[in-house]
Amino acid sequence: MARRTLLSEAEIEARLKEIPQWSREGKAITRTWKFRDFPEALRFINRVGELAESMDHHPDIYNSWATVRLTLTTHDKGGLTNLDFDLARKIDGL
Repeated sequence: MARRTLLSEAEIEARLKEIPQWSREGKAITRTWKFRDFPEALRFINRVGELAESMDHHPDIYNSWATVRLTLTTHDKGGLTNLDFDLARKIDGL
């Protein structure tokens, strides 16, 4: 299946099982991390940014001191595609 084709509900449920720490919020998936301090959170954000840039797929990033929340959706398709789940798995590997 093409990486930027919207997934069906069944496909989304199956892909969510591959990334159990992520949760669905409407047309997106999200995950929150808590770090020791602000510099550690920023290092993580920078690593995510490099990965996202290499995939040409960019998460929405929320940072509050040592907490980072990422939200993934394929904005130009209006929902979830394989690209979102592929990026989430790669982020989990950081």
